[in-house]
Formats: sequence, C-alpha cells, structure tokens
Amino acid sequence: SSPHLVQVRERIRINGQPISKELFSKYFWLVYNRLEETKDPVHSSMPAYFRFLTIMAFHVFLQEKVDLAVVEVGIGGAYDCTNIIRAPVVCGVSSLGIDHTSILGDTMEKIAWQKGGIFKPGVPAFTVVQPERPLEVLRDRARERKCPLYLCPELDAFEGEHRALELGLAGTHQRSNAALALQLARAWLQRRGCRGEVWGRDGGVGPCRGPWALSRIPVPPGLGELKEALPGAELVGRPVPLAPTFQPSDAMIQGLRDTEWLGRTQVLSRGPVTWYLDGAHTTSSIQACVRWFRQAALNQDKAHDGSEVRVLLFNATGDRDTAALLKLLLPCHFDYAVFCPNFTEVSVAGSADQQNFNVTLENALTRCLENQQTWTRLLEEKGGQDPWLPVPVRARGLLQPPPPRGTLLLVPPAPRPLNSPALVFPCLAQALRWVAQGRDPRLAAPAATGAHPPPAASSGAVLLREAAAVRVLVTGSLHLVGGVLRLLDPVLSQ
Repeated sequence: SSPHLVQVRERIRINGQPISKELFSKYFWLVYNRLEETKDPVHSSMPAYFRFLTIMAFHVFLQEKVDLAVVEVGIGGAYDCTNIIRAPVVCGVSSLGIDHTSILGDTMEKIAWQKGGIFKPGVPAFTVVQPERPLEVLRDRARERKCPLYLCPELDAFEGEHRALELGLAGTHQRSNAALALQLARAWLQRRGCRGEVWGRDGGVGPCRGPWALSRIPVPPGLGELKEALPGAELVGRPVPLAPTFQPSDAMIQGLRDTEWLGRTQVLSRGPVTWYLDGAHTTSSIQACVRWFRQAALNQDKAHDGSEVRVLLFNATGDRDTAALLKLLLPCHFDYAVFCPNFTEVSVAGSADQQNFNVTLENALTRCLENQQTWTRLLEEKGGQDPWLPVPVRARGLLQPPPPRGTLLLVPPAPRPLNSPALVFPCLAQALRWVAQGRDPRLAAPAATGAHPPPAASSGAVLLREAAAVRVLVTGSLHLVGGVLRLLDPVLSQ
C-alpha cells in the first residue's frame, strides 16, 4: 500500500506487519542489483520510486510464498504499475473522489474510467454506492472488459435485528469500506474453497455457480451466491446488479472489529491534549473527517470549567484545491489554524523515510503561507469581521498577558496587526511543541528564542497552557499525519 506514514517498510507487509529491516534490506539489494545487471543500456535509469517498490513487493511476496497478496493501486488504475496482474482473484473499487486531477482527469467520470482499468475478463469486481454517472462509467468499463461487476449492499444488510457489526475504524464512511471488504473476502474464500480446503463456522460447504467460470465452488454456509447477470440486465434504478448478502463468519466479524489503521480516524489522548489524526486529502474524505471529528470531540469528556481550545494542523500537497478543503473545515470552529510543511525538523538530517526530494523547504513554506492567507480570507468571508482582531476563544477567565519570548514563527507578509489565529511554522516539531505547550509528555516545551512571536502565538500559548482541554485535528495530508505520528510515537520509527 502507499504512501507510508513513518517508515517505508510499512508499504510491504506480511501477516499485517511491515517486513523487518533485515528482510527489506535483503530484498532491496537483490532487486536493485538484478535490475542493474539487466537494464537496457539505452535506457539506463532505474525504475522510479513507486515502480521500484512495486517490483520489490512482488518479489518479496513470491519469495516468502504468501497465500494471498492484497495489492493497493498507487494512482488511478488503468496505467498504474500495480496493474500488471493478469488474473487476480477479485477486484474492488471503493468510494470515488476527486484527486490527482493532473493525472487522472478533473471529473468523477474521468477518474471512474481510470479506476475501471483494473477490471479483468472473467474476474469478479465489486464497488460501493457511487454517484450515478461515475457508476455508469464503471459499468461500461466492466462490460468492455467482460468483467462481472457488482454493487455491495449497505453494511446494514449484513446485520441482524439484534447484532450490529462493530468496526475498529471510526467514522460512518468506514461502513461502506467494511461492506466492500466483506465481499472481497468472500470472493477469496470461494476461490480458496475450490481447492478443497474446509473452513466456515461449522466446517460445512455449499455449491455456488458464479459468473466467472468457476462452477460448484464450495462456499462457507450462509455466504450466498452471485447470480449470473444476463447481458444488458439491470435492476430498476440501479445500473449494476447487487451482490448477495450473507452471514459473516466469526473470523470476518472479528476482523472488522479488530482492524487498526494508523493515521485514519485515529485518536491519541495525552492528558489535556487530544490529537485527532486523519490523512483525508480530498473533498469527500475531508467531509467525512469533519463529521468524524465533530462527533468524536462531542463524545469526549467535557472540561469541568468549559475551557476548550481547538486547533487545526493542516498541510496539503500536489495539485489539490487547498481553498476548497479548508472551507470544508470551517464548521469545526477552530480557535487556531496552524500550517507547516511535512518536514519533521528544519534540518535535512531527519529520517530519510520522511523526505520528499521533489519539494524544497522554500516551496513548502510558500504554500503554507498561501494556506494561511486562504484561511484568513475564509474567516473574513464567514464572519464578516476582521479575523486579524483578537479572536474570542472558549477558555474562560484568561487574560491576554504581555507577549513572552517563544518560538520564532514565520509571519504573513500583510500590512495588518500580527494577531491572526492562523500561524505558520517551519517544521512539525516546532508546530507540535507550540500546540502542546509542554503538556504532552512526548513533546518538549517550546524553546525560548530571542525573537518576539506574533501576538496570536503569545496569547495562544497562554490559552493552550491553561485550557482544561486542547483538541487538535491533524489532516490534509497522509505525509503530514505520518510526520506527526513519528514525533508523537517514536516507537513507530524503530
């Protein structure tokens, strides 16, 4: 899968765990040296980063003799380097969103066409509820490639009257992901059962006649069967036939319940400071993130004196429409918005796994300053007032003290009083230290410097130190979330 959060080894996992450093090093050099020995003298360059890691992942899976490989597409599908598998067991397309528009296209229909490029003749494919036109594009792509495509029923259909399926991942949007996972797992179990293995709650099997030329495939009891769709057959109001519901096995139920996914709807409670981490970076995923954050923050224990400060830590990369993403975050009512690059430290001597050698610090900071100005403009448009004036916060009874000396901040190039609720830091370490103000045991207190910070940073530091609860949402980029996790949980870097 990609991208990784903290260490590149996360991209290649066996039994859910990243391969060891020793195994990664072993296979890296095996693949590198083999490519070096056999490369075309005319095109002497090595495969690009993601392509190299894809080749390496396939080599690892083959050499380690895994039973099942789950391969996530990098970007799109049709032209992605993972799309060289000619006969996968099953394919899945999750909820579509606008992303990587310079490569995939700027409409959902164009993106759906790219996603449908993974469909293979005779190989079953599943998708979840999509907008009408993109779903029709997926259907047409499936027909072109003679691929049986099915729509996953809602997760509610798998739940009995007295049994709700518990998900380890928070957020209502994860329910469609869970419904897709159930269908993909079921398709794999059918293929595995074809080899005569016995599984299921009571070990029984039953016949299934699927549309991909595998007749009488043993299936676990209750798993139902896919009905072969006649050419041109469509259900009323639905361009794609609905996959059957079935009774999830105990292993499926446990898998949904025990699923962990770092950096996605993740909550880290550190005393008065609570970190909410979600790598959302598209309009649809940011909307889901906002729903999750507002609900999660609502469910948290309320401060006894009502004093609470909300902080947004944000960055975005690539060709994403940052203004559109930030506008969606306004309903969260943040007291401060903090923008910084995805670099954990200003020094380039940090972890190489966190480096993006295609982006300079100067370019990253320029974008952060643009995001700061965008956030300020959005606040002006929303409130009809000057957001550069002192910002009312929910912390009660706290006076504005004289500005103490503190971390040097980059200030916006604007001819207004420098007390905006939007701040820019040159790296994640400085940003997190300012937000935590020494109240998170994993983070040191902000270092004093000889420079005067903007008034908003000074007054904000006092509010953050005194508030009964500080709630921090980190979002906009998986790389940002990965850098934050590396600082908040150093064990992940070992």
